[in-house]
Amino acid sequence: MKKISRIVFMGTPEFAVPALKALKESGYDVPLVVTQPDRPKGRGQKVYPPPVKEAAVSLGCNVLQPDNVKTEEFAAEIESIKPDLYVVVAFGHILNKRLLSIPGKGSINIHASLLPEYRGPAPIQHAIISGEKETGVTTILMGESIDSGDIILAAKEEIRPDDTSSTLHDRLAASGAKLLIKTLGQIESGNIKLIPQDHDRATYAPMLKKSDGHIDWNLSAESLDAFIRGMTPWPGAYTFHDDKRLKIFSGEAVETDIIDALPGKVMESFEGELIIATGKGALSILELQGSSGKRLKIRDFLRGNNIPAGIVFR
Repeated sequence: MKKISRIVFMGTPEFAVPALKALKESGYDVPLVVTQPDRPKGRGQKVYPPPVKEAAVSLGCNVLQPDNVKTEEFAAEIESIKPDLYVVVAFGHILNKRLLSIPGKGSINIHASLLPEYRGPAPIQHAIISGEKETGVTTILMGESIDSGDIILAAKEEIRPDDTSSTLHDRLAASGAKLLIKTLGQIESGNIKLIPQDHDRATYAPMLKKSDGHIDWNLSAESLDAFIRGMTPWPGAYTFHDDKRLKIFSGEAVETDIIDALPGKVMESFEGELIIATGKGALSILELQGSSGKRLKIRDFLRGNNIPAGIVFR
């Protein structure tokens, strides 16, 4: 058995933390963790470290936070560690040929989809928005082309009817950590079997922007339910009423006898309900937040906010 002795871990967000912890708990030597620089966040623009840095420090790992991973200086620093392997999880930087040539056993990436579907930076959100019933995680052998390397292993995960991108994210992060340890075991035993991706089946999941959360009421109620769940918590699904922005956290498709209502129109309903006509069917809003306020159940929101039947959200 060929033991993997030194792993350089590269990752940034919360999704990568379980994989890093799994490496340490499994006894692998991680002499260096590479992550993105600390960034300002929120209204006060206070500077915060990325989640991977916080985890790495708590695990006693050395941390490097380069602004640019394409410099010879950075490559030389990695080379001095003599890593056997890179493990890359949502790092946020593209590794060039020079960097990829350093580790003797190659570079492993964990991606949050069943590749080749949903390549790109936002696979979890787009899988939910698209109405998929399942997704998963895949480990691949990295090359210079993003998310297109040969597949090592994959694990499926059901997308539940009430999943948001947050709940699905957490399950996939845990699944990815387990799959990583299994992948490393195959590499060490020499039983690794690489499966080339079918590039003709590839789909792309682009980065989401805040503006992508604007609700299109012309979509069907079922599609809007999936859209809202996929956009929660980021960037958030929203609509406008009297130029005031309403952020919608959850809703459910409901049956309606009215077939020609204008999409976005508030329909007659019982007290404590908010039902909106869509391109097909209607959507009952369950949780939302006004432009100033907090996230509330719909009944609590309507106690302090009048939204009469007949108005049209846009």
